[in-house]
Amino acid sequence: MSGILLMVRRSLRQHALSTSITLLSVALATGLVMSVFGIQKQSYDAFTGGAIGYDAVLGAKGSQLQLVLNTVFHLETSPGNIPYTLYQQMNDDPRVDLAIPYAMGDNYFGFRIVGTTPEMFTEFEYQEGKKYQIGEEGRAFEAGYAEAVLGSVVAEQTGLKVGDHFHPTHGLKDDDLSHDHDEEYTVVGVMEPTNTPNDRVAWIPIEGIYWMGGHVLRGDGEHYTPEGGTAIPDKHKEVSAVMLNFKNPKTGFDLNMAINNQGKEATLAYPIATVMADLFNKVGWANRILEVVAYLVVVVSAAAILASIYNTINERRREFAILRALGARKVTVFTAIVMESAAIATIGSLLGFVVYGIIMYCAAIVVREQTGVVIDPFSIHPMVWITPLGMIGIGALAGVIPALKAYGTDVAENLIPHS
Repeated sequence: MSGILLMVRRSLRQHALSTSITLLSVALATGLVMSVFGIQKQSYDAFTGGAIGYDAVLGAKGSQLQLVLNTVFHLETSPGNIPYTLYQQMNDDPRVDLAIPYAMGDNYFGFRIVGTTPEMFTEFEYQEGKKYQIGEEGRAFEAGYAEAVLGSVVAEQTGLKVGDHFHPTHGLKDDDLSHDHDEEYTVVGVMEPTNTPNDRVAWIPIEGIYWMGGHVLRGDGEHYTPEGGTAIPDKHKEVSAVMLNFKNPKTGFDLNMAINNQGKEATLAYPIATVMADLFNKVGWANRILEVVAYLVVVVSAAAILASIYNTINERRREFAILRALGARKVTVFTAIVMESAAIATIGSLLGFVVYGIIMYCAAIVVREQTGVVIDPFSIHPMVWITPLGMIGIGALAGVIPALKAYGTDVAENLIPHS
């Protein structure tokens, strides 16, 4: 065995350039396959069972998916508004544990501004036992005041801090068609990171949305423009959505029947995980394509191993003949070639972990910046172990063809030096 290992080591060293190129292709293939499955699994888990904190979302009649993407992940446009009275009904319903209204329609440098109530910071748990924490220098906003609490990403990327002032921009996107509101808000707190989409939101009292210039209320079906110094009647108010937590799951099914199947005024997205799972099922074909591409890269890498070793067989025929003349058996030569192929696959697979780490780290940065959802680069998917082992097996198989060619080397013919 020591002799075979020596042969493998010498061959890898003698053909260092071709070996290095082959190692790179194996590393890329291994890292790509592992990262494709890793990103798929973590994205699915984050969007269907991550730190959402809500059981359901009540919003305008329309798509449940659009409603969830808009309110929970802050990625979509609003499907419309619902009367404030619906929020009051949910808040007064004994079956509802918590009802928090959302009012949207503005941004600050592309970050959503969401109007809500102080219960967002005092009652709501984004994970079991975890409430939003505000930095020591800050506090939650007070209803009725032009105050704001910033998500950690908003503060980090805009540079705003406690005591600073800013003017919201009309619309959900920061573009040339948008205009700044005259209203000025004071930052009174910055949330500690939660690794959720809410890190990318600036929170203000819901009254602030109602009083911003250019916002028209239609809670009772007729246009109503707030006037300074006059309280806004509840019947004119609107909300983009109501975020709900129920005292038991049966409430969700009952409300789903009453609102979605029998009602015409609103839509209840429940359960949120199922709504998001449907999205992943609809775009599952894209995941399949990525998987196929990854597997094709594996096939190309296996072919590279085969070609790399096969192309060296002719120049090594004399070496094999000498070994045979010195007493080496055919099976020894065969084993040496297969082990050389497996060694290339093994080293390449180990390097694949570096490629995997780079891809996952970059993906985590992009996904967090675009959605607020966090992917853990160190999370272990079963493919992290299956892929390298499979790659080593494929590499060994790729060495069989050149090994058979070396196995059939004619000793007498190849011992004669060629001029």
